Amino acid sequence: MDWAGAMKISLPFSRLLNDRGGNFGIITAIVAPLAFGAAGIAIDITQAMQIKAELQAMADSASLAASKAMSEDDLTPAQAKERAEKIYAGQMVNYLKTGKETDAEIDEMIAAQKAALKITIAEAANGSRGKTYTITVASTYQMPVNAMTGLITGSNMNLATSSTAASATESTNGISMYLALDRSGSMSFKTSTVIKNASCVNYTENNWGNKNVTNTRDSRYIWPEKPCYVRKIDALKTAAGSMFTALNTADKNSNLVRVGAVSYTDETQSASSIDWGTSKAAKYVSNLPSIPEGGTDANGAMTAAINALKSSNSTEKDAHSKKGNNSFSRFIVLMTDGKMTGYSANFNYNLDQGVRAKCDAAKKDGIQVYTVAFMAPSEGKSLLNYCATDSSYYYEPDDMEDLVKAFGEIAEKAAKATTRLTN
Repeated sequence: MDWAGAMKISLPFSRLLNDRGGNFGIITAIVAPLAFGAAGIAIDITQAMQIKAELQAMADSASLAASKAMSEDDLTPAQAKERAEKIYAGQMVNYLKTGKETDAEIDEMIAAQKAALKITIAEAANGSRGKTYTITVASTYQMPVNAMTGLITGSNMNLATSSTAASATESTNGISMYLALDRSGSMSFKTSTVIKNASCVNYTENNWGNKNVTNTRDSRYIWPEKPCYVRKIDALKTAAGSMFTALNTADKNSNLVRVGAVSYTDETQSASSIDWGTSKAAKYVSNLPSIPEGGTDANGAMTAAINALKSSNSTEKDAHSKKGNNSFSRFIVLMTDGKMTGYSANFNYNLDQGVRAKCDAAKKDGIQVYTVAFMAPSEGKSLLNYCATDSSYYYEPDDMEDLVKAFGEIAEKAAKATTRLTN
């Protein structure tokens, strides 16, 4: 090694380092460009993070809006894509513009942002009738950078975002409902609702024993009078009508709702078998006698309802499957205005317990039981309160208005089971 030559180089450099007079300027000249470069890169990185967050928010809003529009507004994939592009590009241009651009330049900016988007739409089945939509909005943006950052990334930094949103149309769930309705003699009694400008025979518990007296000279004869009150049976028909209307509204094409009905006194009358829509059940209820007679025993009616709806009976499942309803809910609506007496005027404990046992069996099988104790005595209220699926399934109206309201609410609650929306 040429030590003499090395000494010639090192001695001046050593003197330079040991010279305190000009070191600050030299070090500054060396370090300052590096410091400014690092600061410039840091600024670009911070800006990139902010812009990327904005891009993500824009992509999210575009994908969510488009997916929602497909499920709620029934947009086609092409229309949904166009909506997503419009939302994203509009927001992006608002973010980037300086306010000095001409309309033509704004249009060019919007076109460029749309061109930078990649939108994919996937569609799949949701149950028998519904559909699910998955929309992905992917975007890129070339962010200009300073010269120091450009040494690493080039003149622009590529920022990419992607957002996926899903929505669904409603899938359908059928319902099968069976009405078990009291048409005993007490259903001929008057309510508190007045029929204006009319006179009629108002039956009550006190004069019911004289209903068959036809001799007008007999003091027991029941004369028509004013005001005339709506009978319980007619109040029931009105209430059932409101229920059928609500169910028809939920199922305009009779593809979801199946209804059956049976009435009872101390005996069980012939039933209206469960069928699509409400027309058969509505006719059955409308044809109930205007002055019903007899005692009260709901055991046979409950048996008929349970047999029609029980899970071991495949009739309802098969019927709904043929309509494309892969699932369905089962309901019994048990209504009475009295207590279990059989063919007598006295409470019959065994009959009451029999109805309770049938209610237990229905609920154990998964059948939902609504109960309506209309102007009923304490024994009737106790029974129906027990039979209801829970307290929200139990009603005890004391007038026609509340009876109509109760049947309407039951229909609305049941109708909600026909739709299941997944977002």
